[in-house]
Amino acid sequence: MPHDFYARAAELSARGEPFVTATVVRAERPTSAKPGDKAIVTADGVLEGWIGGSCAQPAVLAEAQHALAHGQARLLRLSTTPEAQAPRAGLIDLPMTCFSGGALEIYLEPQLPTPRLLVVGGGPVAHALLRLGALMRYRVLAADLDGAPAAEHIADLSQLAALATPQTYAVVASHGAYDEIALGYLLRGAPAYVALVASKTRAQAVLEYLAGEGLAPEQLSMLKAPAGLDIGAAGAEEVAVSIMAEIIQRKRALSSVATMIVEERAPLADPSEAIDPVCGMHVT
Repeated sequence: MPHDFYARAAELSARGEPFVTATVVRAERPTSAKPGDKAIVTADGVLEGWIGGSCAQPAVLAEAQHALAHGQARLLRLSTTPEAQAPRAGLIDLPMTCFSGGALEIYLEPQLPTPRLLVVGGGPVAHALLRLGALMRYRVLAADLDGAPAAEHIADLSQLAALATPQTYAVVASHGAYDEIALGYLLRGAPAYVALVASKTRAQAVLEYLAGEGLAPEQLSMLKAPAGLDIGAAGAEEVAVSIMAEIIQRKRALSSVATMIVEERAPLADPSEAIDPVCGMHVT
């Protein structure tokens, strides 16, 4: 299991997918889990590994989604009598969904991918964005056919299609050189943010061209143009600041939506009726 656990964690990290690691740190018999048992909970709610079977899994799955939404680790204590447990700072008491007895403490830690800042094009604004993104600890990628310096360089615009994911914040700033080509790839994906550095007149012309190329209205509505918050920016550096401010605003909005979705999750199963993981019988 440890090898599978670490290999799977490395695989998800390499793909830029968020997940949660769950580790049993304390166990009171009778429980089927023991300290050191581990599992991974994927962003779509799949548990891979072992942290105590059906008595613990519902709570772990639900709380893992909270950990992802808030980006914060949490420590759970699962027992059949959570209301009778002495409170401890930083510990979340939850009911087990069966009456097998015992107790578990499980540490959940969200593993969030580093957000990507993808800058398409060259010029002063693009270069300022690359510097600012690196300073703010984004994974910076440059798609500049003229070879702008960056931690990672995208030489072929067709690669943008694979990068158009929820972890990517994309800014197109080629000043008409290949705006439409880049946006065609990006808007057919699902980036967290995609913006065009252009005047309102130029932006409207680009939208009309992309509509003629078959992009749907909902795809075109993803484009923010002109890029950046309206702060009266002057000069490349200030324009870059306005764009990064808008990216931060978008990140916070997406985080709030994720939190609201998790808060509306169904309640845990009633522990007064469950399936015993040992014998498979319904217990009440």
